[in-house]
Amino acid sequence: MLKKHTQLSLLSAAVAGVLLVGCGEKYTTTAKEGVTTISNEDGATLGYSPESGIKILTQDRYAFKDLNKNGSLDAYEDWRLPVSERAKDLASKMSLEDIAGLMLYSSHQSLPGSSRGFGASNYDGKPFEESGAMASDLSDEQKQFLTDDHLRHVLITSVESPAVAAQWNNNAQAFAEGLYLGIPVNTSSDPRHGSDSYAEFNAGAGGEISMWPGTLGIAASFDPDLMKQFGEIGSQEYRALGIATALSPQIDMGTEPRWSRFDGTMGEDPDLTTDMARAYVDGFQSTDGGDWGMESVNAMVKHWPGGGPEEGGRDGHFGYGAYAVYPGKNIQAHMQPFTQGAFKLEGPTQMASAVMPYYTISDGEGEAVGNGFNKYLLTDVLRGEYGYEGVICTDWGITRDVSAVDKFEGKSWGVETMTEGERHYKAITAGVDQFGGNNAMGPVLEAYKMGVAELGEDAMRARFEASAVRLLTNIFRVGLFENPYLDVEETQNIVGNSDFMKAGFDAQLRSIVMLKNQDKTLPMQTKKKVYVPQRYIAPSTNWWGITTPEKMADAFNMEVVANYFEVVETPEEANFALVGIQSPDGGVGYDRADLEQGGNGYVPINLQYSDYTADTARETSLAGGSPLEDFTNRSYKGKTVTTNNTRDMQLVNDTKAKMGDKPVIVSVKVAKPLVFSEIEGSASAILIHMGVQDQALMEIISGAAEPSALLPFQMPADMLTVEAQFEDVPRDMKPYTDADGNTYDFAFGLNWNGVIQDERVTAYK
Repeated sequence: MLKKHTQLSLLSAAVAGVLLVGCGEKYTTTAKEGVTTISNEDGATLGYSPESGIKILTQDRYAFKDLNKNGSLDAYEDWRLPVSERAKDLASKMSLEDIAGLMLYSSHQSLPGSSRGFGASNYDGKPFEESGAMASDLSDEQKQFLTDDHLRHVLITSVESPAVAAQWNNNAQAFAEGLYLGIPVNTSSDPRHGSDSYAEFNAGAGGEISMWPGTLGIAASFDPDLMKQFGEIGSQEYRALGIATALSPQIDMGTEPRWSRFDGTMGEDPDLTTDMARAYVDGFQSTDGGDWGMESVNAMVKHWPGGGPEEGGRDGHFGYGAYAVYPGKNIQAHMQPFTQGAFKLEGPTQMASAVMPYYTISDGEGEAVGNGFNKYLLTDVLRGEYGYEGVICTDWGITRDVSAVDKFEGKSWGVETMTEGERHYKAITAGVDQFGGNNAMGPVLEAYKMGVAELGEDAMRARFEASAVRLLTNIFRVGLFENPYLDVEETQNIVGNSDFMKAGFDAQLRSIVMLKNQDKTLPMQTKKKVYVPQRYIAPSTNWWGITTPEKMADAFNMEVVANYFEVVETPEEANFALVGIQSPDGGVGYDRADLEQGGNGYVPINLQYSDYTADTARETSLAGGSPLEDFTNRSYKGKTVTTNNTRDMQLVNDTKAKMGDKPVIVSVKVAKPLVFSEIEGSASAILIHMGVQDQALMEIISGAAEPSALLPFQMPADMLTVEAQFEDVPRDMKPYTDADGNTYDFAFGLNWNGVIQDERVTAYK
């Protein structure tokens, strides 16, 4: 799919404003909404803010920005030169503080900043609500880290609207442009194209941003071209929001079914994940299917060398999940999506521009430290063996202190006893270029001094400049030095436009897997009477300690359901029932109450709805030894865990009892594999999805669209096979077989004619 938009087009074309044509010069100048744009004939389009103090230089009748305001054209300001030459020139001109700031990646920034809690911000010393500031204004904290800490890489999270994001971008770029050297802001984002289940799709209508299934859902299409289309559209929307770096894709293989980040993967198969990773990065980094350009977005692939094989499924955001293990000696398969996918692109950008190592200690792979501190994995393997040339950026917060294995604090696994400065130095010597979630340059400067004492000034200056060149290369390649500004009106035309919304909705339809269709229950004739029971949502607490109380809630947007079927109040009135549930929430693998009662704190993670006792778990864990614990064995053998949403199972079975012989359709939102034996017998038809709009489900149920997706992972027969499988080995569980004799294995799915057997199954299974 070719890209059809550019956020710069209206700025560089004839727009409302001032048009100046240089006498005999090869450029024209326009002005609009505080931004001056210069279009060089057969050359770069420049954008700058007159308020920043930038002047324009003319050489050979072309225009150039005098970013360092010295009155002469420096190599880094000359858009005619190769990026590598420009990056090296600028790096050589940067002070130590400039480079240290470039090596920072900000903590999460919302627009506007919240007044309290995580990421709280002030505006002229006041919370946003009391300040009178615009949502697009820079916060006090943002001005400080841009100025005092020389930071230029900013991670944004929630934004009030696309227009606010675009105007904030222009304000931030003007602010940075006015500072020494004029280095622009490189804004990034975690994935932001998820679907709102309650949102209604209307052909021809736009939205805040196009809605797609998660990458696991797109992987269920088994079509890399669909993933590439997502990248092409996503990159246009990102650039229209001012985002030039994507902190994605997550190309960890989902070989450990209990892992809490399973739903962010592309499944458990190395070949499918490799092809999907390549397509994603090609789509994001290419402009119009070609080389780097103004619609390109740097892709930061994560998490090297593969974050999936966490022992027992416990996640590395916490100390209890600090270890990735390889009982199957299969680390090479986890590297494959990087080395054969993201680093071997079909397009001319060649390889993903940045890599993020995961928090975990890769057990048995070099020193027993987190991957961001592991010189063997970063320098010897990633750069040495595989020749990776891009930026290595740590995951967020790996240099901070931590006080307990279950606290959401720093993630300095293996180096907990070091100082913050020592951790920075160790990461730099391991091969790291940039520190995620660090707004302050002080520890980086401290690390520099340590390096000078050990290696000498020349060696450390060269080491810092090497990182600066890599970081600057990614800013130059996407055109930010030439024109980082946006046309707010054009942003509103691009982000969430009707064509993009339709493409995302079509992808959602292609991500829904039909696992069961007993006696051809589906499709269901429209306007039939449907009973839809409410779902119980148990109380919960998230990573940041925010609690959600229990409640009863509709499992679907009932207005959307009513557009397809007649909703009735009782099972007796209904022709069929529709039950919406989620996959089992079986915990995180750690329980402080167990520790306080004399245990080690470690408990099983459950993939079934009913209680589970881990009688067949390992006697001795494969890894352990945190200085935060006085033991090394993290085994949970013999312990029992209760699933948080066990009432989802009861809802399905109770509904079947009430409906008698009438059909019960079950829709499961899947975050990770689950044991179907507890609910499959009560279901006439089963659909699973990884995050779609309810309307997409209704299109499938009503027959307006036919299911075509395949399982990108296995569904286990029971918890015995989950315990027996190896964390690092794909497709090594016994899959569940249902009452129709169908096995829920990798690449299984149904359409209206039965089991799908097509070229996708042949290619990947």
